Amino acid sequence: MSADYLYILSVILIFLNVTVICENLDEENENARYTIEGKVFLPENSQNDWESRTKILVNGGLYRGFLKEDGTFAISNVPSGSYILEAVNPNYMYEPVRVEINSKGKFRARKVNHIQTSQIIQVPYPLRLKTLGKFRYFQVREQWKITDFLFNPMILMMVLPLLLIMVLPKMMNDPETKKEMEQLSSFTKMSDMPEMSEVITSFLNRGQPAKAKSIKEKKKRQ
Repeated sequence: MSADYLYILSVILIFLNVTVICENLDEENENARYTIEGKVFLPENSQNDWESRTKILVNGGLYRGFLKEDGTFAISNVPSGSYILEAVNPNYMYEPVRVEINSKGKFRARKVNHIQTSQIIQVPYPLRLKTLGKFRYFQVREQWKITDFLFNPMILMMVLPLLLIMVLPKMMNDPETKKEMEQLSSFTKMSDMPEMSEVITSFLNRGQPAKAKSIKEKKKRQ
């Protein structure tokens, strides 16, 4: 009995030690901190103070980082989770990136897509951020073009009648166009002629006032 009792007690102690070790490992994993690394590439024709004016923001400023002279950055003391990282510069625009850190310390980066959240496009890690272009705070002033002048409605209203005055006489000298114009004029004349039904109705309406007058005269005589 003593041997069995010792065996059971040793098994219980081993089980308790294993559970305590697992809990400690879980706490260590939860309390573990990681470092997000990457590089921001220098845009063309950039200013000398470009690095100092560029900041790395994680989740809108929950964690911050700055660039080194070579454009690299490292944001330390970040726990496991999902974060949105973006490079902020007043003159240049960068695409944000989502960085996911699991409990084992593995990193995965992908593009941020707020419209199609199910679409996953992975990007390499450590991060490599390239500029999308410069911000345009002011609208570029439109340059004057000759087409704007030619297609102006007022200019068209002035020029088109002059062209018609110059072109129509030349067209009328052409025999074919003369024939076409004569045909059109004859067709319009035919269309202006009244129909037989209209002629008959007008003729009948003319006779009705004469009859009415004769009836009135007869009544007066009576």
